[in-house]
Order: sequence, then C-alpha cells, then structure tokens
Amino acid sequence: QVQLVESGGGLVQPGGSLRLPCAASGRSFSGYTMGWFRQAPGKEREFVAAIRRGDGNTDYADSVKGRFTITRNNAKKSVYLKIDSLKPEDTAVYYCAAAQLYAAYYSGDYDYWGQGTQVFVSS
Repeated sequence: QVQLVESGGGLVQPGGSLRLPCAASGRSFSGYTMGWFRQAPGKEREFVAAIRRGDGNTDYADSVKGRFTITRNNAKKSVYLKIDSLKPEDTAVYYCAAAQLYAAYYSGDYDYWGQGTQVFVSS
C-alpha cells in the first residue's frame, strides 16, 4: 500500500514557475514508476509525465515537453513536477500516482493516487 500526498499548488501568473512535490508513505517507493496527471475543468484526466522505477528514465506528454520536468528522490520517498513558463491552459488539478508497471502512460496503469493539488494560472 502506498499513500500519496501532493502539495505546492496555488495561483500563479502566466510565465511563472511552480514545483509540485508529492510525498509517499508506505513501502518500496523505489519500486514504483511515479507519474503525474492533470485534469482541467470539463476535461478528462490526462497523462503529463512519468519517471520509471529503477533507471529513472522519464516520459512526457508531447504537450508539455520542454516546460515540465519530473524528478524523484527515493531516499525522501518523493517525486516532483517542475513547471516552467506556465500558461493559463495549465490550469488543472494535478495528481501524483504510483504504478508497479515499468512503463506507465495511462490512468489504468497506476495503482495508487493522491488527492490532487489545484494549480490556477491567471494574471
């Protein structure tokens, strides 16, 4: 069992940056691929980024490549999402998730979810 708690959301101006931490509790954090998803108002939840267990390879949605960076610290049982050059269309609830699969891109690939943190981009 893994419990995930996101934080770091809030109101940010366009062009700004934000770092979203996700803290995990439970066992074997390093054995999970960690992902970030987001859900904008009126839209389906979408994959944003993932960092794989073991080798730490990363995957990104095409729409966020170059602006989003996912990292993890296994000793701290945490995963982070850095967002640069924020746009109003980045407004969404951001979710952290954990998967036993090595490569995980879909919501159904993930076994555990956090409650989400709201990011609102507006001037």
